[in-house]
Amino acid sequence: MNKLSLLFVLIPTFIFSQHSIQGTFSPAENFTYAFLYKSNPTNISYLNRGKVDENGTFKIELDSTITAGMYKIVYGVPESENNFDFIYNGKEDIILTFSLNDGLEFKESSENKLWASYTKSMELVNMTISNFYQQESSNKKAFKEIFKTLKDTQAAFEDASKGTMAATFIQANRPYIPTDYEDISTYSNNLKNTFFKNVDFSNTLLQSSDFLTDRVLAYVFGMSATNSNDDYKKNIDTVVAAINDKDLFVKTSLLENIWGKMIDANNIEVANYISDTYLFKLARDTNNQELYKSLMVYKNSALGATAMDFPITYEADGKPINTSLHKLSGFEHYILVFWSSTCGHCLNELPQLKFYLNENPKNLKVVAFGLEDEKDNWSKTISQFPEFIHVLGLEHWNNPVAIAYGVNSTPTYLVLDKDKKIIAKPEDLNVLKEVLDGLN
Repeated sequence: MNKLSLLFVLIPTFIFSQHSIQGTFSPAENFTYAFLYKSNPTNISYLNRGKVDENGTFKIELDSTITAGMYKIVYGVPESENNFDFIYNGKEDIILTFSLNDGLEFKESSENKLWASYTKSMELVNMTISNFYQQESSNKKAFKEIFKTLKDTQAAFEDASKGTMAATFIQANRPYIPTDYEDISTYSNNLKNTFFKNVDFSNTLLQSSDFLTDRVLAYVFGMSATNSNDDYKKNIDTVVAAINDKDLFVKTSLLENIWGKMIDANNIEVANYISDTYLFKLARDTNNQELYKSLMVYKNSALGATAMDFPITYEADGKPINTSLHKLSGFEHYILVFWSSTCGHCLNELPQLKFYLNENPKNLKVVAFGLEDEKDNWSKTISQFPEFIHVLGLEHWNNPVAIAYGVNSTPTYLVLDKDKKIIAKPEDLNVLKEVLDGLN
């Protein structure tokens, strides 16, 4: 756990406090500030912060400008992982405890206590359902009793939540309840087919919370019978079909979350399926250039992916050769290095790489892609490395190939196999040498 120590310029305000959010974090030494954000469908905006004292307590005043909606407390870095949502209805104080070991508990706040109580109750019933099927029971009486409990629990919380913001989440989470006994296969199919029946992807409160993300991820990863890539793809298609075509930003955000999970799992095939089938188009339709670039960089430079092809013109035995990265042959491995003749680190490391390869012969070829503003200095420098295949990339950082590969520093190394698949992305020359030492 890293402490979050961001500095903000705080502007004095004379608006009187209406309510507050108070909390106790433990262990206290792991926290410095609690940062309050307002969650919206497309972004979150910083509002205020509360310093965590030596006892782990903090307090943030909620003035009259803070309206009802979804809010987020960020307590550490990275912010995307160290946070939690809560409901603020504009009518009550919120008191909570948060422990790294025991999680979040609301001490005061009817809205949040209601939602928390509901989720805990539903977890217990679902655990009973799971146990029933794990025991391969066919006891129809027990089956009916379990699902009557589920039905009664849902109805009780819907009744208790009338007129509250929590009702939106409770209604969206309405479970599938069979009317007669169903075996595990039938129940699973019906549960899957009705998973999004009560979810309104256009609801701004749901959009502002983690509910939709959690629901979608539960479907993609929890409703796959075999955890095969084909199952994942079908589940993703179902998610897309469930979302209103008008909600492009919501669809983009949810798919980007699934894409990120596939990247974390090193599932290149499904990650690229999501981008090729949906996200590239959504990024263009929403003018999300940052997302488009991220998709392109991953597609071109992920471990296990085939490196993006680009034209190569060089001289061999005094004759010009016009080819491309993918057409290069005759070697078991290739080192693609992005460098520059104006880069001090590059001018230090390239001679070391040359010396290493001379001392440790390998069946490989170096493709040196020079990111340059002009040709003259590059032409003089490459004469020192006649063993390398040299490519001139003008426009330096704005070179299209460098952008596509996500190059933001030089030198940048990629190790490719004979089929031009990326097998390593060493962070520096020493790591590159370790990778090369492991090659046959």
